Amino acid sequence: MEHLDELLKIGHGKGASDVHIVAGSPPIYRINGQLIPQRQEDRMLPKDTSKMAKAILTEEMWETLDKRREVDLSYGIDGVSRFRVNIFFQRSAISLAFRVIPRKIPSIDDLGIPKILEKVVQNPHGLFLVTGPTGSGKSTSLASMIDYMNKNMNKHVITLEDPIEYLHSHNQSIIEQREIGFDTLSFKDGLRASLRQDPDVILVGELRDLDTIQTAITAAETGHLVLGTLHTQDTAGTIDRMIDVFPVHQRNQTRTMLANVLIGVMSQRLFRTISGDRGRVAATELLINNAAIKNHIRTEKMHQIPNVLQTARDQGMHTMEMSIKQLIAEKKIRASELDPYS
Repeated sequence: MEHLDELLKIGHGKGASDVHIVAGSPPIYRINGQLIPQRQEDRMLPKDTSKMAKAILTEEMWETLDKRREVDLSYGIDGVSRFRVNIFFQRSAISLAFRVIPRKIPSIDDLGIPKILEKVVQNPHGLFLVTGPTGSGKSTSLASMIDYMNKNMNKHVITLEDPIEYLHSHNQSIIEQREIGFDTLSFKDGLRASLRQDPDVILVGELRDLDTIQTAITAAETGHLVLGTLHTQDTAGTIDRMIDVFPVHQRNQTRTMLANVLIGVMSQRLFRTISGDRGRVAATELLINNAAIKNHIRTEKMHQIPNVLQTARDQGMHTMEMSIKQLIAEKKIRASELDPYS
């Protein structure tokens, strides 16, 4: 336990976003997107990784790991940080992956994401989605939006998270955080139950399946502000994904419902900064649902959406390409950082 905490403290001190503990390898820290191993003489043995896992798992969680071969949890070190943890088997040995969660919730300005998000969260109802690949900062962006509400608005917020990352204290708002697997069995169950708990705002950590997406749209229709994430690459693709999970005979009705309740979609990617002092910075694509977007959703013309994003900058919209070009022009990122296959 002490050895594990020491490794995590070192990673936090180095500014790592992730710490990987794998049998047969020294501890590895991801710093500014790059994997940096410790000394080879510090290689972990299977008995070492197993001992570390047992030190932070309850008996029930250890049984879950043994049965399902993987388990998610949160872990904290007083005075240092909280960590999102996934423990899993690989080649019959246990590995641990820790995501460092900063103690301070960054603001929308701190993250450099669009300022218009402060207006987005003032909507009394509707659906807003934050999307991007794993590790692109979706949870942090949503946490900053919830934190803005907490400091400036009087709301009852219920979050469904797997696991809980940032801890919100009650301020202007009441914020109740429910962890999947502990406080509720699933996103689907937690979301349905939340509708009977008098929320103003519901945050769904991940819209994974048909039932969860359908309930989220219904919640947005019935007077709640719903925030959620999907693992999609762009705004138009996000809308397609939302619709495609429904059976074919329901898709026309779903398009109409989504066109009516959608507030917007923000897709994001992280890039290393030139200076390195901020580590990484987010490039974003932002869609705000207006009359043109509504029409394209209803008429299945998703391919027209990028044109709207390019021509509606006065409404806060922009494409990912526009955002990346701006970051390059501002000398925040290098063009060489871009994925040649994107």
